[in-house]
Amino acid sequence: MPPPIKVELRPHDQRWVENALAESQTLASAIGPALLVAHHVGSTAIPAIRAKPILDLLPVVVDLAALDRSRANIEALGYEWWGELGLPGRRYCTKSDPKTGRRLIQLHCYADGSPEIVRHLAFRDYLRQNPNIATVYDQEKAQCQRLHPDDSHAYGDCKAVWIEKIEAEAVAWFESGPNLPDSDQHCCFT
Repeated sequence: MPPPIKVELRPHDQRWVENALAESQTLASAIGPALLVAHHVGSTAIPAIRAKPILDLLPVVVDLAALDRSRANIEALGYEWWGELGLPGRRYCTKSDPKTGRRLIQLHCYADGSPEIVRHLAFRDYLRQNPNIATVYDQEKAQCQRLHPDDSHAYGDCKAVWIEKIEAEAVAWFESGPNLPDSDQHCCFT
């Protein structure tokens, strides 16, 4: 498991979208045709809220075996490979700045058809479509940062109950109608 890191929240930075696109294109070269799409998810993909300056990307692959065969190529890009890390059907990777050790990117990789993909996209899109809920999430994140400024694991646990409640609403909303994933600025590679 990656060690906990200091929790730093910053206002939205448009460069996060640009960096997500660039990194997705780099991943496409490393993974090849097994990569179907890479989505920009997490707080850096929600313009109305503060975020840890760490990109969360959700690469969707044809199957995990194909992704596993690309492991050496992904690690050659500077990623650490953590496997499922407690979530069956996921491959989790982190990339840090080699000079400072500061975490830069997290990959949450899933095979096409995984319900986890819908969960991530629904949460992101629901907050983008509901600024009042996004504001409450921003406040929740700030409170958790105050309580756990030096431990990203405890910070994540702190906001987990709130996220689970809203995720359930978000998934119901997402699945109830023509709520296709927001394509503007968030689907990095197809």
